[in-house]
Amino acid sequence: MITNSLINRIAFIGNYLPRQCGIATFTTDLCEAIAKKYTDTTCIALPVNDLLTGYAYPSRVRFEITENDIDSYLRASDFLNINNVDLVSLQFEYGIFGGKAGSHILALLKRLRMPIVTTLHTILKNPNPDQRRVLEEVAALSDRLVVMSERGSEFLGDVYHVSLEKVDIIPHGIPDVSFVDPSFNKDLFGVEGKFVLLSFGLLSSNKGIETVISALPDIVARYPDTVYIIVGATHPHVIQHEGETYRLSLQWLAQQKGVESNIIFYNRFVSSEELIEFISAADIYITPYLSEAQITSGTLAYTLGAGKAIISTPYWYAQEILSDGRGVLVPFRNPAALAEQVINLLDNEAERHAMRKRAYMFGRAMVWSEVAQRYMESFKRARAERRHYIPPGFIAKALDKFPGELPPLKLDHLQNMTDETGMFQHALFTVPNYSHGYTTDDNARALLVSILLDELGIIESLGLASRYLAFLGFAFNEQTKRFRNFMDYQRNWLENSGSDDSHGRALLALGTVLSHSNTPTLNSMAGWLFEQTLPTILLTTSPRAWAFALIGIYEYSQKFAGDRRAGQVRDELAGRLLTLYQNNRSEHWRWYEKSLSYCNAALPHALLTCGKSIPNIAMTDAGLESLIWLADLQRASAGHFVPIGSNGFYQHGGERARFDQQPVEAQAMVSACLEAFRITGDKHWNKEAHRAFEWFLGRNDLNLPIYDPTTGGCRDGLHPDRANENQGAESTLSFLQSLLELRLAKQSHLSIEALVK
Repeated sequence: MITNSLINRIAFIGNYLPRQCGIATFTTDLCEAIAKKYTDTTCIALPVNDLLTGYAYPSRVRFEITENDIDSYLRASDFLNINNVDLVSLQFEYGIFGGKAGSHILALLKRLRMPIVTTLHTILKNPNPDQRRVLEEVAALSDRLVVMSERGSEFLGDVYHVSLEKVDIIPHGIPDVSFVDPSFNKDLFGVEGKFVLLSFGLLSSNKGIETVISALPDIVARYPDTVYIIVGATHPHVIQHEGETYRLSLQWLAQQKGVESNIIFYNRFVSSEELIEFISAADIYITPYLSEAQITSGTLAYTLGAGKAIISTPYWYAQEILSDGRGVLVPFRNPAALAEQVINLLDNEAERHAMRKRAYMFGRAMVWSEVAQRYMESFKRARAERRHYIPPGFIAKALDKFPGELPPLKLDHLQNMTDETGMFQHALFTVPNYSHGYTTDDNARALLVSILLDELGIIESLGLASRYLAFLGFAFNEQTKRFRNFMDYQRNWLENSGSDDSHGRALLALGTVLSHSNTPTLNSMAGWLFEQTLPTILLTTSPRAWAFALIGIYEYSQKFAGDRRAGQVRDELAGRLLTLYQNNRSEHWRWYEKSLSYCNAALPHALLTCGKSIPNIAMTDAGLESLIWLADLQRASAGHFVPIGSNGFYQHGGERARFDQQPVEAQAMVSACLEAFRITGDKHWNKEAHRAFEWFLGRNDLNLPIYDPTTGGCRDGLHPDRANENQGAESTLSFLQSLLELRLAKQSHLSIEALVK
């Protein structure tokens, strides 16, 4: 055992076993290897969870980060700063952290006060702008960088302009196993007397297993006793989005090629001990990956270190590690070349065993005890090079610099109000009111909320989105090209065409799906409905319907800016809205009509989006001017948000209704102010959005909470003397939409802020 006097406490950030992925295995092995070799150093782990339920982690895990919740990254930084951590070892891979290209991790790194050593598991030769920006910032925030190959070091210098003085090349760690004859463990798997080909790892379509299966007929024709073992469960993310389609396609291919009796699928995530047994039984290990863009491979490192004969496609890591006769490279997607090399190695036993020995001897420098020592040397260099090291400590921040956290997300009432048809319109207290049935208005709101939930990585969101989108599809009347709105509990439509507003709100939801969803089936359905119903909005007369549709078109155009018809509809509706404003505006009345009623902030919100997307300065100016006026009008002398009351609204020259105050007004104001913040960059609008949101939490005329934290629902409004205790769809969805938009805005702002020095 080795002692270490410089670094007493190391925190490892990355995935961690029992999560099933290569990064989890690597982080766990590295952490355990250092803890074993340096007994006076305390090693703790902070894994990233892709599931709300987390995992059954060992005691070494001290804090869990939620992948898509940027607040949890900030809490993790505070945890590390106040817990006497001397150094952070970060495992960086784009896909394991939230935000664009994993940018959430930057929010954590910027707040840390101890040295950071980052292991880069992916270094792209041709990154997109987000990938380049994030990796360059990770590199800048790290004291030292670890790569596992010379090629990785070259890319850092040539592509990302990182000084190579801060880069350490440390090989991928591997278990220390004996050099054994493959026949020794074949009886464990019932393959005695057979030639065993092996591939392992989490299964996904980029692994190229079909190339090996296509090569098998030629191999089996020469060596009938050949068996190909494929070890590993399908990747959890592949299961979530595609199911077992890829594995089934491989099984069908094997049947088509007539080699199903020569293939064994071991569909399970295996432990390190089991994996070593599988590797030891293999005569030849094959990595048939389909792309060169892989800078490291744990599976290849494991088999090299175990002294296996290896055939691989020429991805970057394989080119480097299999040089000097340690393996054989074959072209990508070339079954004939692969079969030829397998047969050649089986024909030439002496050469096969010489290759095995060269690989095994090379791998001695890669065993975990050696790798742990190399990492500790890197850690010590990072400590020594930190010129102005400040001992970790809690950083107190003023409220305006570090505002309070948003309420936790709770979906109990949303799910309670949803059945197999869609979302109910009303509730009696917290119980769905069947007698009032359903509306397109509310199911469109619910669809929008479910897409925002999906953007935050909430697992239940896709099932909900499918249900609400199905409702809109059912509501669509092909004869009128309009959405019906009211439907009773027995699923009978109560009208042929719904209100103008329900049509506009449906377009808003569909545009949001098309802008934010990455689920092809949802996008196909939403795209068809959007195309069918968009022209009809021109026949409506409600300015709010126009506003909802314009916001939906703006969302749609984020991905489909070239759609000429959508642009024409936008220009026509935006022109109508601007004309209304110009005709009704006066010095003391900066509004679109002679009254203020419901969802008021949607009107300036729509003009702001049009001013940006067309672009049109007059629309931007009108949107900002009217939103400023509305914000001032809805501000009490005490400073809190006071929406226009629904009991009479506000006629020009008349008396303004103070009550009943509706949740939808707060939601519309939150959305509009966040859009103004995105367009102008003026932090005043972010504060206005939070001021409107605080109305839900009790900063209102009666100091009563409208949001119910016990159910996750929202009360239906504020009367002069009390809150309305019913928790219907519109109010609950208004709260959830506001909360989700604020979370996403905060997430985006912190990610951008973390990228800017």
